[in-house]
Amino acid sequence: MNKAYEKLVRCEKIIREKTDFEPEVALVLGSGLGGYASNMDVRCEVPYSEIEGFPVSTVPGHDGRFLFGYVKGVPVVAMKGRIHYYEGYDMTDIVLPIRLMGMLGAKTLVLTNAAGGINMDFTPGDLMIIKDHISAFVPSPLRGENLDELGPRFPDMSKIYDRGLMEYLRASAAENGFEMKEGVYLQFQGPNFETPTEIKMFRGLGADAVGMSTVCEAIAARHMGLRIVAVSCITNMAAGILDQPLSHEEVQETADKVADKFEKLITGLIARIGEEK
Repeated sequence: MNKAYEKLVRCEKIIREKTDFEPEVALVLGSGLGGYASNMDVRCEVPYSEIEGFPVSTVPGHDGRFLFGYVKGVPVVAMKGRIHYYEGYDMTDIVLPIRLMGMLGAKTLVLTNAAGGINMDFTPGDLMIIKDHISAFVPSPLRGENLDELGPRFPDMSKIYDRGLMEYLRASAAENGFEMKEGVYLQFQGPNFETPTEIKMFRGLGADAVGMSTVCEAIAARHMGLRIVAVSCITNMAAGILDQPLSHEEVQETADKVADKFEKLITGLIARIGEEK
């Protein structure tokens, strides 16, 4: 058995010993959604530290635990705190939680993040539907021996973000009285913020927002056949757009300000997923 898959099976076994909860939706809580548990009817919590070999987040504002419960009657597993490539883990460990949630039963993945705005029409506090992404600046999580148990060697990425789920996001935003931006997200390795010249290059490539997560997770999920939808909270304008330095504190501050709007958006999305039955 492939070592990466063997590790997944071991992690799944540990969680199954703690809960028999069967999720339909997997949710990754990025910056600004750390308090989303208040919207869930939580039935079980599993700290990452209790899962042997599981990577643990080291970033302030990223708690480390799985939450199992219901949102509007829909069974959900939520990652309260994600792991980032810049923390030093191998890429297979970065996407291990995504694969694990899929193995636990989730068929739909909702990704959220904090991002820097590259598109000049954006302002801090905007929420952006990710229509597509640029993955060229981080290693592919599919590099190496293919995990045949999860998916094919050469998975298609032409429609990685589900069009129907995007429509649910638009409807949820309209229901809550605000409009959403839409654009292309680029994942950069980090942890350093980008330079103004790099941002100019990214804009030339077609990116509307930049961050340090999400893309590798979406690729791993697509490999498994999950439906994917993703939202960025534009917490700051990227380097060189405004004449001011960037900081993690600014990112967290803006994310906290729009947390209520962000939470309502995601709850509305999950409710619509539940209505598909």
